[in-house]
Amino acid sequence: MPKLIIDDIPVEVAPGTSVLEAARSVGITIPHFCYHPALAIAAACRLCAVKLLDGPVKGIQMSCALPAQDGMVVSTTDPEALKMRSLVIEWLMLNHPHDCPVCDEGGECLLQDFTIAGGHSRRRYQGKKRTFQNQYLGEGIHHEMNRCIECYRCVRFYQDYAGGTDFGVMGSAGRVYFGRFQEGPLESPFSGNLVDICPTGVFTDKTGRFRARYWDYQFAPSICQHCSVGCNTSPQNFQRETIKIVGRRNDQVNGWFICDRARFDKGYLNDPQRPREPRLDGATCGYDVAIDAAAKSIAEFVRKNGADKLAFVGSTRLSLEGMILLAEVAKAAGGARICYFEDATQQQGSIAAIKLLHEENAAYVKDIEQAQWVSLHAIDLMEEGPMLALAVRKAFLAGAQIFLVGGDTLPPHQALPFKYTAVETLDQVPFEGGGKGVIICGAGGKDPVLLAEMASSGAKLVMLQPGPNGFAAALLAQEHAAIPLAEVVSSRQVRGVVCFEADVPEVLLSDVEVLATADWRRGPVAEKSPIFLPTTTWVESDGTAINYEGRAQCFQRSRVAGLPLKGLDPKYYGNATEAVALHPPRVHRKDVPGGTERDAWQVMAQVIERLGGEVPEPLSGKWHVLKNLDPEGEGVRIFSIVAEE
Repeated sequence: MPKLIIDDIPVEVAPGTSVLEAARSVGITIPHFCYHPALAIAAACRLCAVKLLDGPVKGIQMSCALPAQDGMVVSTTDPEALKMRSLVIEWLMLNHPHDCPVCDEGGECLLQDFTIAGGHSRRRYQGKKRTFQNQYLGEGIHHEMNRCIECYRCVRFYQDYAGGTDFGVMGSAGRVYFGRFQEGPLESPFSGNLVDICPTGVFTDKTGRFRARYWDYQFAPSICQHCSVGCNTSPQNFQRETIKIVGRRNDQVNGWFICDRARFDKGYLNDPQRPREPRLDGATCGYDVAIDAAAKSIAEFVRKNGADKLAFVGSTRLSLEGMILLAEVAKAAGGARICYFEDATQQQGSIAAIKLLHEENAAYVKDIEQAQWVSLHAIDLMEEGPMLALAVRKAFLAGAQIFLVGGDTLPPHQALPFKYTAVETLDQVPFEGGGKGVIICGAGGKDPVLLAEMASSGAKLVMLQPGPNGFAAALLAQEHAAIPLAEVVSSRQVRGVVCFEADVPEVLLSDVEVLATADWRRGPVAEKSPIFLPTTTWVESDGTAINYEGRAQCFQRSRVAGLPLKGLDPKYYGNATEAVALHPPRVHRKDVPGGTERDAWQVMAQVIERLGGEVPEPLSGKWHVLKNLDPEGEGVRIFSIVAEE
């Protein structure tokens, strides 16, 4: 463990730690641009200069590229180092347009902070600035090349880290250009990370440009709900609209980055056509009126047909809290059936996965990155868990062999960012007793026997679930002996259903009566239901999700429920003539327009009360340890919780 002194402070760090990181560990921030913890060292910007006063290295050095060593005496405030940093930042800013007031990055730009920290506060250059032609890079990212200071972070991420090939660096000397050879949409499904990784505003999120400044946003720790990987995000909201979604670091899940689907696929959260008002027989009503009607309808149905003819249907997008109370509301209805999955094969595969996985064989992301071989078994990784593709790529670059088992040739738009060998069966993969191998497959729809065969290989396992909270759905389905909806409908075991955030295909609805539905989506089940209860989305509620590896993570409400101020219906204004597009209403109201939505689990709790049942705390009993889970932490694996049963 190297011991050194930085600005008179003794520091002890792990071998391989850079002087820049060593300084950061004791609260000293050295200005820098090109350095990023997730990328290889480039030492391109030359801004992190420090002076080595004594020890094995002497003189001015770049702290990001200098490993900390025993006996080093480092000064970050030496006049010689300060002078160099001030000159470096001055030349880096030579051609920058200084357009912070009109730059969408203004307020969250590292350039502003490090320009001042580097000692540059007065512009001396009187010459003509260099200008570039910007490129169209697709609907997600805006390009403003004139702001570039040539730190190379973008190309290092895009090519080296994400494996993209259509973006790079061209030109020389003062005409270096970062972009595409010909303008057009960026092809990498991870291109949105250029927004986060660029320190100067060359790449900004086009989907939220000029809507608000950083200090205007409401945001909170959240978990992506597009697949079962559970990437950590931070939705940024303004005036009840999710403007941007940015990645949030969690080294156990997604590192620093997220995929483009997590970043840009957010229109459904702001959809003005989202159902936001309770309905009873097609007419808008009060929320309590709708809950009373739902409870009455359930009670009457059970009295006429018996509780076993009724099913409460959930899905893999419900929060853990909702899944737990789904069983309680079924119990309050006299012992109705419970469905967490629509399809039997999905349920069988998911339950088989949670039975097979345990603390020792469930792969961490680090296991994938450090694997000697990785087997992708009949899976579209870019669809079911795109961020894991970057972990596999890291292993591939380190020399691992990658096999694609039983998969069809992937279409170009789903190209994997690494080379692989296609084989027909799992037997053709050289397991060699497991070694440092990882098998990645989708659990939903897989034969449990096949999953068991993979588990017996001795390799680490990744079994991706069908849905963001599929792991929890499988746990609860196993615990309560839940039956897939398609099975109970086809065998005519149930005649009525009550759906909570369930995506039920129309064909299954033809043979059952839908008593009530609670959801934030439109769909056939909502259309058929005589009673509709709007629920909150994941950005408008608190909850817990369990990812594919059994890691429980909680997400927090980052905005209140309700219609975005932008584009409100004229009925919310004083009169029709005041309904000016994009302008907030001039009439003060106590209630948020369209803000009647409630969390699904709260709706269930109220239905339980109406049915005369007792509402338990969702995260109690064995789940109690998750009640105070740190939303900014790495989450906890739940294998020990399950083992206590």
